[in-house]
Amino acid sequence: MLRLRTSLTLLSAFGMLCGSASAATDPGTPNDVIAWNKTLLSIVRTPGAQPATLHPTRSFALLHAAIYDAVNSIDSTHQPYLVHIEHVSQETSREAAVDAAAHEVLVSLYPSFQTTLDAQLQQELAVIPDGPNKATGVSVGSVVAQAILTLRSDDGSAAPPVTLNLGNGPGVYQSTPPNFPKPAFTQWSHVRPFALRSANQFRPGPPPALLSARYTEVFDEVKSLGMARRVTATADQQLIGRFWGGAIQNYWNEIAQTTAQAHNLSLANTARLFALLNITLADSVIAFYDAKYTYVFWRPVTAIRAADTDGNPLTAVDTAWLPQAGNTAADPSYPGAHATISAGAQFVLSSFLGRQQRLHLVVTSEVLPGVVRTFDDFADAEQEASVSRIYAGQHFRSDEDAGEMLGHEVADFVLDHFLAPMEASGEEGGPGGDDR
Repeated sequence: MLRLRTSLTLLSAFGMLCGSASAATDPGTPNDVIAWNKTLLSIVRTPGAQPATLHPTRSFALLHAAIYDAVNSIDSTHQPYLVHIEHVSQETSREAAVDAAAHEVLVSLYPSFQTTLDAQLQQELAVIPDGPNKATGVSVGSVVAQAILTLRSDDGSAAPPVTLNLGNGPGVYQSTPPNFPKPAFTQWSHVRPFALRSANQFRPGPPPALLSARYTEVFDEVKSLGMARRVTATADQQLIGRFWGGAIQNYWNEIAQTTAQAHNLSLANTARLFALLNITLADSVIAFYDAKYTYVFWRPVTAIRAADTDGNPLTAVDTAWLPQAGNTAADPSYPGAHATISAGAQFVLSSFLGRQQRLHLVVTSEVLPGVVRTFDDFADAEQEASVSRIYAGQHFRSDEDAGEMLGHEVADFVLDHFLAPMEASGEEGGPGGDDR
């Protein structure tokens, strides 16, 4: 596996002031990790800030991999993702390392926000006592961030979208009414994963055949429950379909924020949790786009409007059918993105905190300001986020089932192979996919 081990004594070119204090610094709170996560959420929610062809989960994974490696270079308790700087004093400021790493990554990814990011860096550093421990922390964070940015500089994310030559037969994805969007992220399955060996490592089997009983079942379900202005769905089902209609990875990062705070996680544990979460989410997206553009399965709105062409006598056509959500996401149906991401996030959070942990989880919506949903555990939130896409008319249940399995498999692989405690480490897949 590729590991970069850098000696502290070799970092003088970065202005590191080597020295030790007479007393150890506070091991830290999660506030700095969470503060920079909130900053990235604010950036990606700013209209026009996120490049249209770059999936934002890549940014979150870069941010939190750098933060994790910076903190872990000081603590040396777990395997690094990529970088371990040796001989760093335990008195080094972990908060300064977090702040410098986060700032370096975000300025590189979003240079138009540099003024705001510079101000946040100065604000965060201002509360840390000046001295060699602070300076060392800043240098550690900067070096780690630069190494991770260099690793990902040629990961394929800058490639232009691939032009699809789609057919128009039954079962084949078509741009969807009423807005007919251009298919999105057609190139994303070619991006090098952060942890998986390849994008297709856990590719699910194909969607149900159009003549199968399973297809008839899932067709009828979404046709009934996901139609706009249809009273078949209950008021709560309609609300669920709208509630989860934003960028699903943002919901799970906010859930992780509140969870870390509720459990009083240390800075190191918070850094590790967010790294595991966002590496999982980034690779889940790469994996589901691999499957989506392998099977190019049609969306419910196309399937229902063209049911008279599918050869299945049990599926009834409705040429005026539209989904409750209005527009349909701009990619093929199978597997479901919400299901994949939510299953991966739930697996990481549950595994990290213990599956039997009872919670009072309050989730806010990106698209329904002031509306909250409450859950007793992560699995309930996952299931609701997944089924919401049926109620929104976006997906068949078979899409969601495949997505849930895919998300679980990606998360399980990440947890088994990355960021493990030193004494528990074994053979690991290198960052970026290959065993190196």
